[in-house]
Amino acid sequence: MTTVNVQCRLAARPQETLKATDFDIVEEPKRVANDGQFVVQVSYLSIDPAMRTWMNAGRSYVPPVEIGEVMRALGVGRVVESRHPAFPVGAHVSGIFGVQRYAVSDGTDVNLVDTTLAPAPVYLSALGISGLTAYFGLLDVGRPEPGQTVLVSGAAGSVGSIVGQIARIKGCRAIGIAGGEEKRRWLVEEAGFDAAIDYKSADLRKELKVHAPDGVDVYFDNVGGATLEAALNRLARGARIVLCGAVSQYNDTPRGPANYMQLLVARASMTGFVIFDYAHRYPEGVAQLAKWLKRGELRSHEQIEYGDVADFPETLLKLFRGENTGKLILALGE
Repeated sequence: MTTVNVQCRLAARPQETLKATDFDIVEEPKRVANDGQFVVQVSYLSIDPAMRTWMNAGRSYVPPVEIGEVMRALGVGRVVESRHPAFPVGAHVSGIFGVQRYAVSDGTDVNLVDTTLAPAPVYLSALGISGLTAYFGLLDVGRPEPGQTVLVSGAAGSVGSIVGQIARIKGCRAIGIAGGEEKRRWLVEEAGFDAAIDYKSADLRKELKVHAPDGVDVYFDNVGGATLEAALNRLARGARIVLCGAVSQYNDTPRGPANYMQLLVARASMTGFVIFDYAHRYPEGVAQLAKWLKRGELRSHEQIEYGDVADFPETLLKLFRGENTGKLILALGE
């Protein structure tokens, strides 16, 4: 009997707010592996804010997902059929497999993962792109020094929560911005931030004066918009802003910071950052992140939603409704 492959394909380019109807769920026979290929049964899918930008037709750092294409997604799975010597049947792998139950690959940009060292979902979190984004974005672009203040927006998300922990490891003061009292408490009590601000119930600019009286030396921005403007008003001299994302802008008309001249006043810099530029250094980052995890200095937190490919649209919407803490992952059932 032919095995069915369930796929989630982009049906329409979202008009401002993302909707479940922007996707189609399609069934087709599972493809077989040709010479030099292997088939992966996808077990876990990474749910990321960047997915929203991948659906747009405009200029970006990667080509857009085309209408009718399988939605782009990072995943972890197990090789179930192979005609590739480096990827035997039974091996666990990570790669851009897309939102589908079975993916065929020739091994390009696919990595073997060792599930005896960490559970498979961690390779989409602290030992995956989220951890690597935090690691290289903070250390290479932000360049924090011991004793400095690091401010992180979207701090309860997959990248932000790791940024704050690395800042603490490096001897910095970590301040997080997140939405809701529960997330604020989680950042301080579980993730180890020195302080956290609930932007939904507090005056962000006043709170930043309290928690960063001498200014912010590094601002790691995952949000953009009004949050970025508040941070610009609190920069220390020589501050570095790491532009990683702008989740507050993805479903709205983008706006630039009205007070960007604060960069001049503070002699500060603002640098865009894309993790794929560091692909040649991934092993370095994973090795260090794994050491911190093993020593208990770094904690990986995954929010796993259990379902199947058809549950992808609703799971992605959870991300933009702020209904996640840590790394949001969709686990695909058998």
